[in-house]
Amino acid sequence: MIRREEIFSVGQLLKTHGLKGELCFRFDTDVFDTKNADFFVLETEGIFVPFFIEEYRFRSNKTALVKFEGVDTVEQARKLSHLLMYLPNSFFEAENEIDTIRYFTSFNIQDTNLGHVGKIISVDETTENVLFVVERNNDEVLIPATDDFILNIDEEKRVIYMNLPEGLVE
Repeated sequence: MIRREEIFSVGQLLKTHGLKGELCFRFDTDVFDTKNADFFVLETEGIFVPFFIEEYRFRSNKTALVKFEGVDTVEQARKLSHLLMYLPNSFFEAENEIDTIRYFTSFNIQDTNLGHVGKIISVDETTENVLFVVERNNDEVLIPATDDFILNIDEEKRVIYMNLPEGLVE
């Protein structure tokens, strides 16, 4: 069974393309651009499931088309549209890519005043300010990934210690 802390978000499926089950997707990382990804992980019905890639091709520097094995019709593909796409953390760990902000997916955030804030489930790099998407009390909160708030990072315990402004996560 695949757990959320074992994967990181790489993009989102958008809409169907053509009649044979192809999907257009937007990606916000280039990990699979340089690596041979055999599958993407999608969350369907609350379970993370690997979908093996039959083929994919780039349309632009931010979008591509993908055809998954066993998804052969528009109806099958439509059920997957708008889902987030993930890859295993091992894609980063294999090359110790700590220089990328997505490395911190699945780290916990600990605040000096609030204590445990939550776990980073993804990183949003689509805006000018990079944001940690944090799961907190069955909800998602956005926390700026800025050095101004980060006090310390414990890689062994996978914890980021922060001093967040009052009211930011409420």
